[in-house]
Amino acid sequence: MALSTAQTGESMHSSTFASRYVRTALPRFRMPEKSIPKDAAYQIINDELMLDGNPRLNLASFVTTWMEPECDKLMMAAINKNYVDMDEYPVTTELQNRCVNMIAHLFNAPIGDDETAVGVGTVGSSEAIMLAGLAFKRKWQNRMKAEGKPHDKPNIVTGANVQVCWEKFARYFEVELKEVKLTQGYYVMNPEKAVEMVDENTICVAAILGSTLNGEFEDVKMLNDLLTAKNAETG
Repeated sequence: MALSTAQTGESMHSSTFASRYVRTALPRFRMPEKSIPKDAAYQIINDELMLDGNPRLNLASFVTTWMEPECDKLMMAAINKNYVDMDEYPVTTELQNRCVNMIAHLFNAPIGDDETAVGVGTVGSSEAIMLAGLAFKRKWQNRMKAEGKPHDKPNIVTGANVQVCWEKFARYFEVELKEVKLTQGYYVMNPEKAVEMVDENTICVAAILGSTLNGEFEDVKMLNDLLTAKNAETG
């Protein structure tokens, strides 16, 4: 419940659910003058979070709705580690590198049996796409510079059903976004139309394995075959 004081006009947070601990309303956007017991703070925040949706019922925003309790325990055991400090947490880094290689082999990355895949753990798919997109952009720029060609107008090709993080990447890092429009009864990217949009300035084509709209996988093999043929034809 939100209250507003006539004197200051500041919106306040009612202490309805923690009245046994709190005697005055708490400010919503400022630090309170006095502290409150930790259980009262927990009660207030926990009750506000009850208004959120139920993750177990969320099938619309590419989230994991459930996982084994053992995974929760491992996450909580490592939550206070700043694992970016690899010298301090070498075992965590080793586990990360193993996971990177497992995923690389799962998707048939072109690495030999005695080679190690290069990659990094991220907080989620959005950060992963930002880093991957930057790698695509830098690789394309270096190639265009080496060939003495303009390198200031990169583009990516996606379906209109793409997750919003691809649009953010294009906006944040100044990359043109070419979207393949969806059609009635066909709610994923059409590989043939996508390849038609590809030109010399295309840094990547993004296919979705689990469309936001209906969970459908896009035809990655057909897309790859068409791109391979076009690259062979155009260089």
